[in-house]
Amino acid sequence: MRSEPTTQSLSPKEAWEKLSAGNLRFVNEETEHPNQDSARRQSLISGQEPFAVIFGCSDSRLAAEIIFDVGLGDMFVVRTAGHVIDPASLGSLEFAVDELNVPLIVILGHNSCGAVTSAIKVKESGDMPKGFVRDLVEHITPSVLAAERKGITDVNGTVVEHVKQTTDRLVDLSTIIAHAIEEGRTAVAGVAYHLDDGRAQLVSSLGLD
Repeated sequence: MRSEPTTQSLSPKEAWEKLSAGNLRFVNEETEHPNQDSARRQSLISGQEPFAVIFGCSDSRLAAEIIFDVGLGDMFVVRTAGHVIDPASLGSLEFAVDELNVPLIVILGHNSCGAVTSAIKVKESGDMPKGFVRDLVEHITPSVLAAERKGITDVNGTVVEHVKQTTDRLVDLSTIIAHAIEEGRTAVAGVAYHLDDGRAQLVSSLGLD
């Protein structure tokens, strides 16, 4: 276990390369568990300088700090089922970009997603779920329709399309994030996580070139 200094000097591309390297270690069972000791914990008392913000699905199999092999203070994590954008999650992402100067936003979806599966089933049956689960389905359904227009009907293919749609929608909804991308201060990476081998695959990006 090792400790690394916090940094906000990373470019969006460097931040993604750092996450990719950590994920490769995870896939190859060579994790280093950085920044998880008492010294790191003490160094963060006065503030935080994460190098990435993760907007991911709430699924228990998708623990961001583990799959990217990072530690305390490295990532600002926001999670909703199906990574559905709502005012609270959008405000959290804007805070990370505008107040914490995080250079990279990662939209993190995964195969066999239960929320996406529910949206597909509702599209097929017309039977809406009860309570606020209905709100989740209504937010994901446009991605299901977009996938169908491309001839994609399977869950995992729809997940990839949902990640892409969420990436675009995030920028459409937030002028703060859109301006940060235009100025080169941040970028958005759309990622699909594979439950079988632990691989985090880049499927879309804005401002990452």
